[in-house]
Amino acid sequence: MKHIKRTATAVALAASALLVSACSAGTTRDTADNVADGKPIVNKENWPEKIPTSGLTKDLTLPLEAYMASYEDQVTVEQAANELQQSCMKDYGIDLTLPRAGANPPPSDNDANIERRYGLTDRAGAEKYGYELPPALQEHTKQTMRDLSGVEVEVLTGHTKPELPQAPEGVKTGSAFTGPGQTKPARAEYNGKKLRAGGCIGWSKAQLGVKEADPTFVAQLAGDSLVQSMKDDKVINAIAAWSSCMDGKGHTGLADPYQAMDQGVTRDGKPSQESIALAVDDIDCKKQTDLVKIWSEVESAIQNKQITDNKSRLTGIKEQHGTEVAAARKQMAASAQ
Repeated sequence: MKHIKRTATAVALAASALLVSACSAGTTRDTADNVADGKPIVNKENWPEKIPTSGLTKDLTLPLEAYMASYEDQVTVEQAANELQQSCMKDYGIDLTLPRAGANPPPSDNDANIERRYGLTDRAGAEKYGYELPPALQEHTKQTMRDLSGVEVEVLTGHTKPELPQAPEGVKTGSAFTGPGQTKPARAEYNGKKLRAGGCIGWSKAQLGVKEADPTFVAQLAGDSLVQSMKDDKVINAIAAWSSCMDGKGHTGLADPYQAMDQGVTRDGKPSQESIALAVDDIDCKKQTDLVKIWSEVESAIQNKQITDNKSRLTGIKEQHGTEVAAARKQMAASAQ
């Protein structure tokens, strides 16, 4: 099989192509709609599983996942920060309700995206949705928040409300020229009280010990391991066997599972009979050739070496995650009393 070289970014984009298209095709609900139809703003039933319980990736994890923040932990830290910010704003006499964290869960628990890392793997889902996401994950809960005044932005962020740069003479306002807004340091105090460094947002992060150190390092390692795994002879041969199997089922010219995903995703987010048939055959060929098992074992070996080579840095990231989550849980427990 002709081997296609990919960068880490290219592979990640290919593997997540379905997610982008599915989300863009999804419907939107605002907060009022969710309250009106009896559906909660945050529905944990739609949250991704920490470890897959079905399909070809059942019980499968990769070594680097131990250093990735789970979705539940991310939501815990975000919601704790939101509550601290709301409390902080109230100290200045400002009532502010921030959107609740966890309203729009991703399809996968962390950056490994294990369920679709090697292409589609859940046959039961494929039989219903082809390459698309389940309807519950295609919906987007929109939580509206009132516009903040200039001083409210200063109290919240520690800087002024962004001002769009003036367009040159002859250039229409609102064109691509505008770019990011410019800000200045916030005023020193409001309502007789000194503003916090970084505003209420900065204060909330300090309270939880959030440092945001190496925010993408683990994901970058995972991208590199995926690219490296595709150069391994075992994976090349397994993908070739999968491609041959797909040829036998009438799906010719597919170099790898990512091409099947690209071909199977529909523009409107609604599965067709053709895309469902392709998805089912894709998974059956993966099972027949043992592709997922072979590929994940090769990548696991690569990741174990990455962990050994970057042990100190990765340990620090894991400990930082633990510190933030523990502080967030303590804050959430205190606010619930």
